[in-house]
Amino acid sequence: MQNTRILTLQKSVKVFFQMLFWVPVAGLSLLLVYNTLPYFSFSKDFSFIEERSFLFKSDFYNACFYIHIFAGSLCILTALIQFSRYIMKKTKAIHRFSGKIYVFVVLFLGAPTGLYMSFFAKGSFWERSLFMFMASFWFITTLYGLTTIHKRNVIAHKVWMMRSYAMAMTAVTFRVYHIVFYLLGWGHLENYELSLWISVIGNMLITEWNIYRQSRNYLKSFAT
Repeated sequence: MQNTRILTLQKSVKVFFQMLFWVPVAGLSLLLVYNTLPYFSFSKDFSFIEERSFLFKSDFYNACFYIHIFAGSLCILTALIQFSRYIMKKTKAIHRFSGKIYVFVVLFLGAPTGLYMSFFAKGSFWERSLFMFMASFWFITTLYGLTTIHKRNVIAHKVWMMRSYAMAMTAVTFRVYHIVFYLLGWGHLENYELSLWISVIGNMLITEWNIYRQSRNYLKSFAT
C-alpha cells in the first residue's frame, strides 16, 4: 500500500513539473502565432519590414518572408500536438497526420526560406552564420526524424524530432529573452545579438540534457 502511494505521489509530481514546462511553452507559442497574424494584412507598416524596405522590394524575398512566417507558425502549432502523450496514446492518426504536415512544411517551406533569408539577416557575419546554421540544422534534424521513423526506430525518431523542435522554438525563446533584456535596458543591437545566441545555444543544451535524462531513465527501466 505504501509503495503504491509513493508511486502515485511520484507520478503526480512528474505531471506537475510537466505542466509547469508545457503550459508556458504552449501559451507563448500561441502568443507568437497570434502576433504573426497582422503581417498577413500585407501592410508595410511594421518595424521589421521598414528596417528592410530595400529587401522587400524584391518579390522573391517578399515571398520568402511570408512563406517563412506562415511555415514557422504552422510548425509551432503542429509540434505542440506531436509532443502530447495523450494524443499519441489515444489517437495516433492525429500524431501521424500532424507529423507529416510538420515535416513537409519544414523541409519544403520553413528551412529553405530561412536559409535564403539568413544571407540578409541583421547583425554581423556571425549572426548571419548562426541563422544559416539554424536553417540547416532544422532541415537535417527533421529529415533524420523522417528517415528514422520509416525505419521504425521510434527512439531515434523522437530524439531527432526533439532537436528539430528546439530549432522551431527559437522563434519563441528569442522573443522572451529580447523582452527581458529590453527591460534590463540593453541597447537594440546588443539585445538582438545576445537574445539570438542565448536562444539557439540554450534551446540546444536544454534539449540535449532532456535527451540524456530520458535515455538514462529508459536504460534504468531495463535494469529494474
